Amino acid sequence: MMDIQNYIGGELRPPASGRYLDNFEPATGELYSRVPSSDASDLEAAVDAAQSGFLAWSQTPAEERSRVMLSLAEGIEARAEELALAESKDNGKPVSLARTLDIPRASANLRFFAAAATQFFSESHQMEMGAINYTLRQPTGIVGTISPWNLPLYLFTWKIAPALAAGNAVIAKPSELTPMTAYLFSTICRDVGLPAGVLNVVHGEGAVIGQRLVEHERVSSISFTGGTVTGRAVARTAAPMFKKLSLELGGKNPTLVFADAVFEDAVEGAVRAAFSNQGEICLCGSRILVESSIYERFRDAFVERVSTLLVGDPNASSTQQGAVVSEAHMNKILGCIELAREEGGTVLVGGERVRPPGRCENGWFVAPTVVEGLGPSCRTNREEIFGPVVTLMPFDTEAQALDAANATDYGLACSIWSQDISRCHRLAAGIHSGLVWINTWMLRDLRTPMGGMKQSGVGREGGFEALRFFTEPKNVCIKYG
Repeated sequence: MMDIQNYIGGELRPPASGRYLDNFEPATGELYSRVPSSDASDLEAAVDAAQSGFLAWSQTPAEERSRVMLSLAEGIEARAEELALAESKDNGKPVSLARTLDIPRASANLRFFAAAATQFFSESHQMEMGAINYTLRQPTGIVGTISPWNLPLYLFTWKIAPALAAGNAVIAKPSELTPMTAYLFSTICRDVGLPAGVLNVVHGEGAVIGQRLVEHERVSSISFTGGTVTGRAVARTAAPMFKKLSLELGGKNPTLVFADAVFEDAVEGAVRAAFSNQGEICLCGSRILVESSIYERFRDAFVERVSTLLVGDPNASSTQQGAVVSEAHMNKILGCIELAREEGGTVLVGGERVRPPGRCENGWFVAPTVVEGLGPSCRTNREEIFGPVVTLMPFDTEAQALDAANATDYGLACSIWSQDISRCHRLAAGIHSGLVWINTWMLRDLRTPMGGMKQSGVGREGGFEALRFFTEPKNVCIKYG
């Protein structure tokens, strides 16, 4: 039984209280490690360490910050296989996905923002009356980052990298469901000599240590990725304290397939968008809208393809669908499938728990599930499920497709499959989504803004948007005429 530790002031430390939370392997349902159940004393130690770290790090030249961050990226790459295996065991995803997506993207995040640290720019404005304004971009101080369980190291680094690049000190709170790679990253920080206090990793329950992090008076900014309900609670706490706040929340994303789409590309793209990472990605396309003239053909091809997805042991190279993250989440997903049936939906494939033979027979697996026969206004098509469950709906006109696509309280992502470029541009402008993909899905350029509308969040991450969030702009006006 392994005990994970906090990382505070450059040291690995047990929780001050000595209390731990159980950490389970989703694929087997078995307890395999313990996570610190941190409290106010752990957070206070982290804040003190971050305050000291910030004083030095904020004065460190950008070139040196960049060098240290590149060393962290190299540390991830040197331990890529260890990290991939740990991510798979902790989260339930296929190890092949962790090898090709999660861990490479974690190092890419650090490399990207290491370069951005040396390229960040500000504005100047010449005035006709003989004056010039220029903008200083200064780090905000101690920032709190709260990252989710679905892409643990990937999204952990997505937040800490721009914060460090901008010169801040960070207190990071990973999900208590998937703490292992954040802990291993702490050991990389120690090994490469990240200055003490610049990054502090405090583990524990969101309602306890996460809440204390959000409400701490010395934490200037909060970047949160997670569910909309929790995001609302974060906002209620942070907004009256006038903290800078970035919220990347849930999604109920549409995939729009038109008759003129390249058919096989659209089928494969829709399957990938629906079931990657067991559907546990906020960008997954869980509502598939198909033009009526090709609906039956698309439905049959889609269902046939989904029925071939192999659910099984995440360690097996042939596995395409692993376990969902927890028993509670599995039961929630199964409950959502039952709700779809009660609302009149027909399950075309899946719809049940899967028990792979061997070591994973007691794991938390759900079959990839496809439902048809439901309209856009039912709960199944409006509420986030965050699992391997999608619905199919036909439409007759572009206007109907747009109305159905926008018929939720979320507005995170969308994919459109059509060869009519004019239509694609019209829909891209009309869709209530922060990200729109055309004839592709989750093709990401790290320079572009990432975030949602409506209940999918506030603010944007990625590229210079992230660096702007983690800095305070200050205008300086000089009269020289």
